Amino acid sequence: MSNLIVADRLTRYYGDHCAVDEVSFTLKKGEILGFLGPNGAGKSTTMKMICGNLAPTDGAISINGIDLLERPKEAKAELGYLPETPPVYRELTVNEYLDYCGKLHGLKRAALQKATLFAKERCGLIEVANRLIGNLSKGFQQRTGIAQAILHSPAVIVLDEPTVGLDPIQIREIRSLIRDLGEEHGIILSTHILPEVEESCTHVQIIRQGKLVLNDSIATLKKQLAGSSFILATSKEIEGEFLQSIEGVNTVETLKGCRYRIHFDNQQNPAEMVAEKVIQSGYGLRALTPEQRSMEALFLEVTRGEEG
Repeated sequence: MSNLIVADRLTRYYGDHCAVDEVSFTLKKGEILGFLGPNGAGKSTTMKMICGNLAPTDGAISINGIDLLERPKEAKAELGYLPETPPVYRELTVNEYLDYCGKLHGLKRAALQKATLFAKERCGLIEVANRLIGNLSKGFQQRTGIAQAILHSPAVIVLDEPTVGLDPIQIREIRSLIRDLGEEHGIILSTHILPEVEESCTHVQIIRQGKLVLNDSIATLKKQLAGSSFILATSKEIEGEFLQSIEGVNTVETLKGCRYRIHFDNQQNPAEMVAEKVIQSGYGLRALTPEQRSMEALFLEVTRGEEG
């Protein structure tokens, strides 16, 4: 599968300050990349360079095989972009606005009509096509913004905080739309909302102090987050190094009320052995509960420099 975006050692200085430091990544068709980072990490600067709004100090970017720096007009034609505030004209109807955007992309007559119809169908706008954008709900305005981003059938769609300010039903609908669009395009989703990444994305990358500190698939991360500890509750207090001596147990934390947090290697879960030993030794097994780290915990770890 060919790469739709190749970012090679992107670097950007503001005076003596290095805002982005040799960031490299790729995006393929069918991938939805969640791009995360705390304020001031370099996320917005990276996004501006990818969209061609800011030149890198060093490094290279290609969009669908076209060098963004050497052939910017052709490369940008392969991009669809929805900023955090949708660039819609409230005094126009949805039809008028999409016709206008299509003409800006150079679409003519039959091609324009076909493209606007497809975008309206894909984004669920047929029923509101003749209504003024200013009279639509925030959710439908967001859909209209996405429609203009896909109007010219770009290879890559960049979405910046696409669900901010929406109600739970609208958020669910937009996330579903993003997943559908991800089947035909490559998508970069810039967001501060971690559930957004878990719900919508196939990959995630986190930037901290201008450097990528994590770049992996959601599936791989979920496996890594799927617990390397569990809580053991017993009827009697366990003394000495009893738990530590069981094969597969790395460390043991003693909690209140005859409870213990047992850490282990992901490759070898000793839960069954621990339960058996506890029962045999007469300590009384009350509960054994697996723990799972959240995406939020992972984000905090890598942005604070504890991992990666």
